[in-house]
This record gives sequence, C-alpha cells and structure tokens, in this order.
Amino acid sequence: MDPVRNPYAPGAGQRPPELAGRDKQLTAFDIVLERIARGRPERSVMLTGLRGVGKTVLLNQLRSAAVSRNWGTGKIEARPDQELRRPLSSALHTAARAIAMSHRNPERVDDFLGILKAFALRATADKGMRDRWQPGIDVPAVSGRADSGDIEIDLVELLKEAAGLAGDIGVGIAIFIDEMQDLGAADVSAICGACHELSQDAAPLIVVGAGLPHLPAVLSASKSYSERLFSYHRIDRLDRDSANQALIAPAEREDVAFTTEALDALYERADGYPYFVQAYGKAAWDQAPESPITAEDVEVASPTAEEELAVGFFGSRYERATPAEREYMRAMADLSGDDGPVATSAVASELGRKPASLSPARDGLIKKGLIYSAERGTIGFTVPHFGRYLRSV
Repeated sequence: MDPVRNPYAPGAGQRPPELAGRDKQLTAFDIVLERIARGRPERSVMLTGLRGVGKTVLLNQLRSAAVSRNWGTGKIEARPDQELRRPLSSALHTAARAIAMSHRNPERVDDFLGILKAFALRATADKGMRDRWQPGIDVPAVSGRADSGDIEIDLVELLKEAAGLAGDIGVGIAIFIDEMQDLGAADVSAICGACHELSQDAAPLIVVGAGLPHLPAVLSASKSYSERLFSYHRIDRLDRDSANQALIAPAEREDVAFTTEALDALYERADGYPYFVQAYGKAAWDQAPESPITAEDVEVASPTAEEELAVGFFGSRYERATPAEREYMRAMADLSGDDGPVATSAVASELGRKPASLSPARDGLIKKGLIYSAERGTIGFTVPHFGRYLRSV
C-alpha cells in the first residue's frame, strides 16, 4: 500500500493519529481545570510510567486542554545537569505572554514580568554569568520578591504572583514538566513546597509533571506530604480494545482494514505498548500489498519493525552505557525472564561481586535513565522489553 498514506507515527513524543486508551486521564484533567475555574482547591498532577507508554504525548494533550480554556501554559524538560530556575523562567514567561493580551492592567503585567526577570537573573548572578545570558524580558527587574537566591522561598513567591496575575482575568496557569525525575533535590523540594502553598490558597496555578515509575519516590523523599499533595496517574500499556482502536481508527480514515488475525498478531508483538503499536502498525502497512492487512503481512513486516526498534529504541540507549553498565544490564536481563524488576542483591550474585562494588554502575544507569529503583532493594528497566532485547543480542 501507499507508504505516503501510512498514518502510523512511531516517534519520541509524537502524537499518534489516534490517542486511544487515555480518556480517563483526559477526563480527570478536565475536572481539575473546571474546579480551579470555580475557585475550588485542586492538586497538581503527576504522570508516571515506563518509556514508550506515551507520557509526553499525554502531557502535550493536557497542555492543549488548558490552552483551549485560555490558560497560560509553559513546558520544560528537566535535565540532570540543569537547575530549574532558568528553564522555569522561560516557561512562565511563555505563560504570562499568553494571558497578557487579555489583562486590562498593563502595569500589573509589567510588575509580574519584572519579578520574573529578577527571579531569572538569580540563575546566573551567583555564577558570574549575568552578562552572558538574559531572560528576554523587556522590563526592568523588580527587586525584593522572588530573588533571595533560595529557590524554595523564591518559587513560592513567584508562583503566587503568577497565580494572582491569572486570577485577575479568571483563568489559570499550568506549568508542564517532562522527565521530572531528573530535577535536582533542591528543585524538587521547591516545587513540592510551592504546590503545597498554592493548594492551600486554592490559587489558579498547577504543575503537571511526567516521569519514570520512581517519580513518586523522588517526590516523597523530598517532602513527606507529597503522597497527598499530587494526583498520581500511572500510564501503562494499552488494553486490547484500546490497542485495536489505535490501529483501526487511522486505517479506516484511509479506507483500509485489518483482519482479526492481523490484530491478534499485532497485539502479541506490541504487547500493548503505544510506541510498539505504532512501530508494528507502520511496518505492517508498508508491507501489505492491499487491504485488508493480514496476519501474513504482519509476520513478514515484523523483522522490519524489530530492526527499527533495535536501532532507534533499544540500541541507541544501550550504546550510551559504559562496559561496566552494560554488564550490569545484561545480568538484570538474565535474571528477569518477564523483564520485571529484580533484586540488586541477585544482580551482585549473578556477577559474583559485592553489591557495594556495583554501585557506580547502578547509579550511572539510573542517571542515564536506563534503569530505575522500583522499590527498596530492587531495580528495573525503564524501557519495556529491554531485557528481551539484551537476551536476543
């Protein structure tokens, strides 16, 4: 069939042609937005899950929902080597510009932007870099608020000011943070503290984060009340009906169908993971000579999808690891027949090493986002089917 008409889109953060199986999260977020619009207190939202389940796609969809209600929004992607202050300044600047045109008091907007600029400049003032970077805010910095240099104090003051600006015109602000588990400990603590203050005041500002399965543990380690501070949504693989919808709906719009046996074969190979559904669906479409797409087409196309996954999804991550880290992951793969979490003590036994001697490799893999601490004493792959990939090569 015509590859130009192929509707499937396997890509990092790329929205699939049919966002299936996420109605529960979308509905819950609509309720959050509506409650905040009515002045009722609400919790910020956290999305957690393995890589390839569509967290970034869903995060972007939630942002679109906020934009449709005329909210100010901004988005950042956390990185282990970057402090929060600078990217958050840019995100809030974006959010403020979105609502500034509706605000009837330009001086009020400029006052907030001045506070935001002072907050942003603290990112470089202590490092002697003030002249090398400017936040792009064309008003003078306003000193005395959100510029103490203590991120926890400054963030509370800044977000309260931002919430007040949005509240003036009856809207809200939402800040979206992807890869949130990569934030530094001080920044995580500051976000938890600020969200706590905002929720107590029923302020119209929320944080929507997305991260790996251990994100709740990262937040809990920072503030003990974080378990009650956020609304957590675990994003997992698609059930059979949702996976079928993700395949069938885009194909129907192109007047193409699947046989039941083809859908069976695709679900077996993709295991319900959204990224894999797109990868196998794309390969099957390109291989099929005509509609309907059959199980035989899926069988022939599967090696192409698996090769693409091996290079772009699995292999690129494996190549980032050092030899010692690869050895550690291979031991995990040998121990985990179903690719579930394994005990760190079992990995040490498998390698004939003391657990303490493996800490550098384990910590390096966690920092690179290849494994995560599932719970105390256990470790798991952040990428679904990664153990199976390692066993195959």
